[in-house]
Amino acid sequence: MTEANTETGQALSISGGRDLPGFHNLLGYRQVSWEQDEAVIELALKPEHLNLGGVIHGGVLSSLLDIVLAEAGTYCPFPGRMRKAITLTLTTTFTGQCSAGVITVTGRKRAGGSRIFNSTGEVRDDQGNLLAIAEGTFRIRSGSEKPEGVPI
Repeated sequence: MTEANTETGQALSISGGRDLPGFHNLLGYRQVSWEQDEAVIELALKPEHLNLGGVIHGGVLSSLLDIVLAEAGTYCPFPGRMRKAITLTLTTTFTGQCSAGVITVTGRKRAGGSRIFNSTGEVRDDQGNLLAIAEGTFRIRSGSEKPEGVPI
């Protein structure tokens, strides 16, 4: 994953320059920005992201929303470290379709305590059309409660 440096606009690696792990790599998204209480990712649609009807698969949308909503509550400003969370609930509503272009997924932390937080998010196509909305509840994993998180 990468983190955008708000001062320079350059992407910073938070995973030592390695590819995204596992399923994240399979999805193939790009981290646009990640800061306290907000995260944004983009995905350039490929044929493997589409369902049998030729539009983006709901599972792809749900997965991207799950990732960005969790990120919204787990920002870690310390290089070489990260905070982790697990999904407790995720509710997704599909509102549109697309089959090409770049989609943008935005997540925002809305509320939370020391271990549990809630986030909301949305997916838009490159024309600004709303494709999906979601809200979720997440639990910070042990060791990740403090801002310095855990080593990557």
